[in-house]
Amino acid sequence: MDRNKKIIRTSIVGVAANVLLAVFKAAVGLLAGSIAIVMDAVNNLSDALSSVITIVGTKLSERPADHEHPFGHGRIEYFSAIIIAVIVLLAGVGSLIESVKKILEPTLPEYTTLTLVVIIVAIFVKIVLGLYVKRAGQQLKSDALKASGADALFDAIVTLATLISAGIMLIWQVNLDGIFGTLISLVIIKAGFEMLASPINELLGSRISPEFVAALKKEVNSYENVQGVYDIIMNSYGPNTIIGSLHISVPETLTAKEIHRLTRDIAQRIFDKFGVILTVGIYAVNTTDSEKGQLQRKIMQFASQHEGVMQVHAYYCYEDRHLITLDIVPKENVKDSERFASVISTDLHAQFPQYEFSIVVDHNYSE
Repeated sequence: MDRNKKIIRTSIVGVAANVLLAVFKAAVGLLAGSIAIVMDAVNNLSDALSSVITIVGTKLSERPADHEHPFGHGRIEYFSAIIIAVIVLLAGVGSLIESVKKILEPTLPEYTTLTLVVIIVAIFVKIVLGLYVKRAGQQLKSDALKASGADALFDAIVTLATLISAGIMLIWQVNLDGIFGTLISLVIIKAGFEMLASPINELLGSRISPEFVAALKKEVNSYENVQGVYDIIMNSYGPNTIIGSLHISVPETLTAKEIHRLTRDIAQRIFDKFGVILTVGIYAVNTTDSEKGQLQRKIMQFASQHEGVMQVHAYYCYEDRHLITLDIVPKENVKDSERFASVISTDLHAQFPQYEFSIVVDHNYSE
C-alpha cells in the first residue's frame, strides 16, 4: 500500500471513530434529555472535519503534474495541515473565551452517572484515536495526519480535565471548570501555533535535516572518482517530490564520457534510494604532483585557514588571464559578505602576486 492510500485509510478511521462517538453521545443525550451531551456529539462531528480535510488534501495532492504545475501538486498536503492547525487554534480560542466566562461568572455544573460514563468513553476513544493517527502521521511524514492526531489528543485532554473537575466537584464541592479550561485552552493555542510552523516552513523552504545531508553525501562520496560533495540544494514539492542539485569534485583527467556516466549513475542511485530528482554539477581537481596541482592545493589550503571560512571549493585557474576563482562558504557569524570576499581576495593576491582572485561567496543551504 502506497503512502497516500495509508494516509486516506487512517483518515477514514478518524472519520468513522468520530461519527460513531457522535452517534453514541447523541443517543445517550436524547434518551437522558441532556442538551450538553447532544451538543458534545455535534462537536465530534466537527472533529471529523480534520480527517475529511486530510482525505481531500491527499486526493488533490495526487493530481499529476501539468503545464502550470510542472512539479505536481504535492504541496497541497501542507495547506491541509495549515487548515487543521487553524481549526485547532480556533477551538483553543473558543475554549479560552468560554473558560474565562466560567471564571468570571461561575456556575455549578450537574454531573450524573450517565454523564460520567459518556466522558470516560469519550476520553478512551479520543486517546486511542489520537495516538493511532499521530503515529501514522509520523511514520508517513504527514503534517496533516500529525495535526489531526494532535487535535484528537487535545480533545481527550479537555475531556479528561472535565472528568477531573467533576470528581473535585463531587468530592469537595469546589468548581474548577473555568481554571482548568483556561489552562488547557492556552496549551491548545500554543500547540496550534507549533502545528502551523512545520507546514509553513516547508512552504517557505526549510533546511533539510543533517541526517539526510549526511546520508546523501555518504552515498555520493562512495563513488571512486568523487573527491568531495558541495552546494547541496534540495527543494520539496511535497513529501514525495524532492528536486535538488549538488556539485562533485572529480579528477580533471576524466573524459567527458566518463563524467557523463558518473553523473548519470549518481542521479539514478540517489533517485532510487532517496526519491530525489537530482542534477549533478562538476568541479575539476588537479590530482597530479605537477606545478599546477601544487599551486591549487596551496591556494585552497591558504584560503581555508582564513578566519570565517567554513568551506572552500570550485577552484578554477584561467591561465591566459592569470585569474583564479574560488567559491567560499562563510561561517554564520560573517555578516558582510562583500567585505569578507574582498579581504580574502586581497590576502590571496598578496600571497600569490602573480594571480588575481575572484571570490564567490557561496551560501550554506544544507549544513
